[in-house]
Amino acid sequence: MAKIKHNNFIDTVNSVISGAKNEGVLHLYAEDSFLNGRTLQIAGQQMFHFGTTGYLGLEQDERIKQAAINAIQKFGTQFPLSKTYISNPLYRELEAKIEKMYGITPVITKNSTLGHLAVIPTVVRDEDAVILDHQVHWSVQNACQQLKLRGIPVEMIRHNNLNMLEDKIKELTSRSGKIWYMADGVYSMFGDFAPIPELIELTKKFPQLHLYFDDVHGMSWKGKNGTGYVFDSFNQLPNNVLIVSTLSKTFGASGAMLICSDGKLREKIKNFGGPLTFSAQLEPASLAAASMSADIHLSPEITVLQNELTERITYFNSLLKDSNVPLIVKNDSPVFFIGTGMPATAYNLTQKLFKEGFFVNPGLYPAVPVKNTGIRITISRHNQKEDIKALADALQFHFPKALEETDNSLDKIQRSFRLEKSCPKVKMENTDSGLLHLQFETSIHNIDKELWNNGLEGQSVFDWEGLCYLEEVFQNNPNPQDNWEFYYCIVKDTENTSVLVTFFTCALWKDDMLLPESVSKQLEEKRKSNPLYHTSKVLSMGSLFTEGQHYYCNNSHSLYNQAIKLLLSRVEEVYHDINADMLVLRDFESNNSWNDLLHNQGFIKVDMPEACKITDNTWSTVEDFTKKLSPRSRKHFNKEILPFESCFDIQVKNSLSDLELEKVYQLYNNVKDNNFAINTFTYPFSVFKKMNDYASWEFIVLYLKGNDSTEPEMVGVVFGYKNLNKTYVPTLIGMNYSYVQELNLYRQLLFQIIKRANILGYSKIDFGFSATFEKRKLGAEITPKTAYIQAKDNFAFEALNSLQNEIK
Repeated sequence: MAKIKHNNFIDTVNSVISGAKNEGVLHLYAEDSFLNGRTLQIAGQQMFHFGTTGYLGLEQDERIKQAAINAIQKFGTQFPLSKTYISNPLYRELEAKIEKMYGITPVITKNSTLGHLAVIPTVVRDEDAVILDHQVHWSVQNACQQLKLRGIPVEMIRHNNLNMLEDKIKELTSRSGKIWYMADGVYSMFGDFAPIPELIELTKKFPQLHLYFDDVHGMSWKGKNGTGYVFDSFNQLPNNVLIVSTLSKTFGASGAMLICSDGKLREKIKNFGGPLTFSAQLEPASLAAASMSADIHLSPEITVLQNELTERITYFNSLLKDSNVPLIVKNDSPVFFIGTGMPATAYNLTQKLFKEGFFVNPGLYPAVPVKNTGIRITISRHNQKEDIKALADALQFHFPKALEETDNSLDKIQRSFRLEKSCPKVKMENTDSGLLHLQFETSIHNIDKELWNNGLEGQSVFDWEGLCYLEEVFQNNPNPQDNWEFYYCIVKDTENTSVLVTFFTCALWKDDMLLPESVSKQLEEKRKSNPLYHTSKVLSMGSLFTEGQHYYCNNSHSLYNQAIKLLLSRVEEVYHDINADMLVLRDFESNNSWNDLLHNQGFIKVDMPEACKITDNTWSTVEDFTKKLSPRSRKHFNKEILPFESCFDIQVKNSLSDLELEKVYQLYNNVKDNNFAINTFTYPFSVFKKMNDYASWEFIVLYLKGNDSTEPEMVGVVFGYKNLNKTYVPTLIGMNYSYVQELNLYRQLLFQIIKRANILGYSKIDFGFSATFEKRKLGAEITPKTAYIQAKDNFAFEALNSLQNEIK
């Protein structure tokens, strides 16, 4: 009954990446006939390369290139056999050199992704548990999917949040063997570090804790012999620490390696580590290149190379130090992230830098939260000081222009990345923007009734009186989830004509509200002890109680685009001022005029459940009604609905007694407890009791007909709202599930809604989400809906996506 269409994460990512591709900043091709590391040719233009992850430039070292060429001549392009049987002659030499670097025998893998797939399922036993840093590399998270199939708990914490990590460890201690915390040594987007000293202290406090690091971005440019950021943080690598590092990127060759002190564990991984056993081994050219690079790492030259890179990093930091270019993380890593907040600004700035001859990488969702979009710049030894100076000058010149051209500001970026120490309180006042005026109110009582109702003419959301009701029932309640804040926005032109009208509410939402039922059922078990587990403070267009198009916008008005921008600017101020976790603009049709603007303003588009509406409910007799249905639906109606109508005594009531209210509330709870398809908080009894006081509310009550000697049993109820715009809104229903199958109770309720709206002369019915199959059979039109979302971080999305994958 409550089946709904859920958003597909892949579709969302595809939409974002496709947008960036259309802007000409992703999926590019280098056109050079040869590469030198310093420059690239793209679309016929020569650019300085500030996007490499080969920070020391060893991929262009002549000795390494020649070693690879010689290996091909001697051993061929590949050695096509599993390493389990026999290894290429070059393996032993490389392993010996890596052992000299670390003092530990390595396990060589094809690449870091396959390395994680080999190591993680082997070292993590069935009795263990895993905690992932939210920003740990995708390859680590992907490898952990295999663990979930074995029933191993895989939890997630916010990035570098040690308090949350400690809480998770305490939660898992009594029911787990080893507890593995998995993180990056150096994070690839912002260039920040894992807090190694603090993690070491946690391992002392909790002996079960083991550390697993992906240090591919910390390799070579850091540490004695270039052994990397993580390894360099230990005097001696403990047995409870594993490091997967790389022979590619800064190392200048190809492949990856596991470093751990436990010899027995290393042997176990080599004996059965998935891709190590069944996949092809490294090509001779890669082995020889890595072997030559290892010689460089073992020589004093590596320190010289590291110092040269450090000098360039320090120089770039000094050039940005006193500028207005927002560097998100300030440290000595070769990765720099310039925050732009909105994708439109990132595209604009990237394009400007391209034209100036600088290749940089936009940092986009899902690698970063959509409102934390920016430009990732990497510094390497290939970059000369004059190149670096020219880039810094170009950034300082074009950054303010990109802000201006995309209606962005440094203040907005600082708020998005939480760079300022405190956000000043926003003054909730009306705003003028030249030819437009925005009236902003925090209560519907401050808005003229006629103005509001006329402004939303034709929309099915609640009218002025309905919003009075919502304000009354969702304020001053004992539970935080039942207390909402209301914000109303009317944008008018100089002739006082409404261009845009809408309202927002701020409320607690369950993070799994639109996820599959299996996820919600698992989370509800935890909510028995912690009712607010995995909930977020959400500023949303409309409210959780209302459905339909929550805005009116005059698209034919010459200033409608500016009106939207004015609205978004004010709403963003509110969003930051109230410190909400998420901003949601909802219930748009798939193809809408807001799409491009919202994407560029930093919203991601997600699919919502399909909406159901009847737009022409005019008919005189039941026979006339059935003529509107398809032959198949007509047959269904005549067999499954019409014959059962006589089983019920159907009454429409404007108010209910206290006893009746208790009964309908129980029926509502029956549905709520059995329906996780749209998982919201259960509304308090006062929400239903207050309906008695508002003439726009009514109750369609179904009683089961029985003997004259027995009191009729109340088995179904519809809580219907009569919108002034002649739209009937069956906001909620209640049922006795004993009669859903026996008497087709749910289908009967749907028909009685249609019948009641027809009697009232209401041609439109907003049937809301869910049960689209049943509603379509009664003539409802099914419309795909989308929402646009900003979140301050991706943690809730990714944590629940991880849980969703776990229980599939």
